[in-house]
Amino acid sequence: MKQKRIIIVEDDSDLLENMVKFLTLSGYDVIGVASARDFYYQLSRQTYLLAVLDIGLPDQSGLELAEYVRNNTDIWIIMLTARSTLDDKLAGLKSGADFYLVKPVDCSELVATIANLFARLDETPAVSEQELQGEVDTLAQWKLESNRWILITPKGDSIKLTSKEFEFIASLSLRSNTIVARRDILKILDYALTDQASHALESMIYRLRKKIEDAGCEFPVKTSHGTGYCLSADIIHI
Repeated sequence: MKQKRIIIVEDDSDLLENMVKFLTLSGYDVIGVASARDFYYQLSRQTYLLAVLDIGLPDQSGLELAEYVRNNTDIWIIMLTARSTLDDKLAGLKSGADFYLVKPVDCSELVATIANLFARLDETPAVSEQELQGEVDTLAQWKLESNRWILITPKGDSIKLTSKEFEFIASLSLRSNTIVARRDILKILDYALTDQASHALESMIYRLRKKIEDAGCEFPVKTSHGTGYCLSADIIHI
């Protein structure tokens, strides 16, 4: 495990100072910067395990920073922003964010999120040669690769998703253990609230189900007839 070094990008100087102080007192190695330019500079000089990114930066969107981080590093990403709609959260996940916290956020909540993340990483056991060969896979789970719109099955197979298939799965994963109403799904996928749009949604879900079942897996989505949809298995974002 690499050193648990954290970089925070936040243009609110008071908030940045508070977060850096709080995380430092909590035992983390933390640096704070106020712009994308300073972030890229620090990234060229040091290795980090986690980046906490504000979206509304003065010189570049935090979403663009997240895309760069996801495409060029293995750094984990927490988006910290005042934007709280489901569409905003989906945009954050599409850009590569692993977690999404909405301002105002208590520093203790941020520390708890980071602690849980690092605990998960610490608890990941060494992978044996047998597991690498796919003969033992007790930790198998569904994974959603945001930057390439790929769903990875517990068997390790990759399923390429369309944009609407990705948004459908991502929207359900944001509301784990909760039924997402059909009306909300239609809105998220930019469908009109018409019978024709409902049929288009059903066709999309049918095609997605077939892709997954053709890969030898059970469809990880439950339909609540007359209500909406929910996940029947955990899906993590990578």
